[in-house]
Amino acid sequence: MTITHEGSNIIIRNADDQILLFLRDDKPEIPCPNMWALLGGYREPEETPLENVIREIKEEIGVVLDPAEVEHHCTRERHWGLLEHTFRTQLDLDLDKITLTEGQELRWFSETDIAATVLGFEENEMLAEYFTQIRQ
Repeated sequence: MTITHEGSNIIIRNADDQILLFLRDDKPEIPCPNMWALLGGYREPEETPLENVIREIKEEIGVVLDPAEVEHHCTRERHWGLLEHTFRTQLDLDLDKITLTEGQELRWFSETDIAATVLGFEENEMLAEYFTQIRQ
């Protein structure tokens, strides 16, 4: 497989062990239109994966993450040519006070909700492993 893009996303978990997902725009020209997914995006030149995810979260929901509170979770080579860095943090956000600048909606999902939803970018398996890890 040839890597053509690199990006970062983040698992934001609240105190109720719910994960923040966003409903992607319903535009046929984007990957995974109208599907729920983790927040994140492509890395810009000269940007580290951590800087990438911090910038994306600021751009997409206006939240400035503390780099000291963000941990690397995993890096995966995706079959469509993406090197994807997934980070994790715990953060309680009032979604009524968040302005989403990309996508249609933000929502907190429980482990059960995630298992019952086909997520964009094939994130279900990775999130199932994440929930297994946090229970250990």
